[in-house]
Amino acid sequence: MDHVLGLECLICGVRYTPSEVEYVCPKHGDDGTLDVVYDYGAIGRTINESGIEGFGSGKGIWRYKALLPVRRDSPVPPLAVGDTPLYPAPRLASELGLRELWIKDDGREPSASFKDRASAVAVVKAREKGVQFIATASTGNAAAALACLCASVEQPNVIFVPASAPAAKIVQLLVYGSTVLLVDGTYDDAFELCLEACREFGWYNRNTGYNPYMTEGKKTVVYEICEQLGNETAGNWGIPDVIVVPVGDGCIIGGVHKGFKDLLALGRINQIPRIIGAQSAGSDYMWQAWIRGEDVLTKPAIRASTLADSISAGLPRDRIKAMAAVKESGGAYVRVSDDEILAAIPALARGAGVFAEPAAAAAYAGLVHATESGLVTADDRIVILSTGSGLKDIDSAGSSVGEPHRIAPDLAEVKRVLGTHV
Repeated sequence: MDHVLGLECLICGVRYTPSEVEYVCPKHGDDGTLDVVYDYGAIGRTINESGIEGFGSGKGIWRYKALLPVRRDSPVPPLAVGDTPLYPAPRLASELGLRELWIKDDGREPSASFKDRASAVAVVKAREKGVQFIATASTGNAAAALACLCASVEQPNVIFVPASAPAAKIVQLLVYGSTVLLVDGTYDDAFELCLEACREFGWYNRNTGYNPYMTEGKKTVVYEICEQLGNETAGNWGIPDVIVVPVGDGCIIGGVHKGFKDLLALGRINQIPRIIGAQSAGSDYMWQAWIRGEDVLTKPAIRASTLADSISAGLPRDRIKAMAAVKESGGAYVRVSDDEILAAIPALARGAGVFAEPAAAAAYAGLVHATESGLVTADDRIVILSTGSGLKDIDSAGSSVGEPHRIAPDLAEVKRVLGTHV
C-alpha cells in the first residue's frame, strides 16, 4: 500500500483512506464501487531510481508490486501467476481480413483461469488483515482461482457456487480442499448470500465488483501485453489499437481499462486502445445499457441464461467500471449468440492452438462480430483476451465439434475413413 493515496467512490467522488472503508462507499451501500487511487509521481520516481524497466523484482504479477495495493514486504503466494503467453494468430487474422491479431492466453494460469490474478491479490490482502477465512461467490473460475491460491498457502476458504456450475469447476474446488456450498439459485443469489455470510462471520470477501482490490490484480494483464508487444530490452512498451474482452460481472474489462490508465499516467504509453466488451446474448446487461444509453446505477437486473457460465450475470457487480472502460476508450459493446460462442471454440483451437472455454471464446466471437460490423478495421492491431481453458467445460467444447471415427483394428478401416488424405 506504499503508493496508494486512497479509495475513491465512483458515484459521489468521495475519497477515503484504506483504513476508513474496506469494500464499498458507505453512502451508497453495496453499489458504492470504489477505485484505488495511486501516487503516480512517487511510483514513477521509484521505478526510475531502481533502474528496472519493469516495475519491480519478483516474477509474474509481483514484478508490478509498486502498482498493486499490497505492502512492499507482504509475502506472496508461491504459485506462478501472470507472465502468460501472447500468441500471434496470423491465420485467424487472414481469415478475418485483419493485419495483426494476438491472443493473450490466460488459460495458462495455475488454476487455468485469468481470475488467478485477482485471487492472488485477495490472498495477500486477507493475510495482511489476519483473517481466518476468505470467501467468494462465483460461477466457477473465480472460485477455482481462490481455492488454488489459498491451497498454496494453507488459507481456509469458503466458496458459494450456483449448483448449475460445470462439474469440472466444482471438482477443482474440492480437489483444492475448499469448503464448497452449492447454492440452489443463480450467481446473483450466491453473491448476496456470500455478502451476508462475510458480514456475519467476519470473513474476507473476495467478491468481484465488491472488493475494489480485485480490479488491481486483473489490470496486470495489460502491463504484460504492452511489454510483450514492445521491446522490453529497450524499454519500449507497445499497445494494441483494439482489445476485445469477454464481459460478465465487468471486473475484467474494468481492470483492463485501469491497467491502460496506469501506463498512460506513468508515460509508458501515449493513448488508451479502444476496448470492446463481448457479451453473450443471453447475458447482455452491459450491451443493453450501452446501446440504449441507460444508466447502470438505475437499470434493473436482467434474467441471465447462457452456456458461457463464467460471463453469466443478471446484474454485473462492476458495471460502473465496465461502462467507463468502453465509453472512455471510444470502444463498444457487442453481443453474440451461444451458437457463435460454441463455433468460436474450435475456430480458436484450430486457427491458433488455443483451447478456450465458452466465456473465453466469446472474445473471438465478439471480434468476428466487430469485424463484420466495422468496429475494427483491417489495419488495427488487435488483442483478444482468452480468459480460461477449454478443459473447464468439456461438455460445451464437445458440443462444438463432431464425434470421433470409431473403427475396427484394421488398416482398411483407416483408409476408408481418411480416403484420399493418405
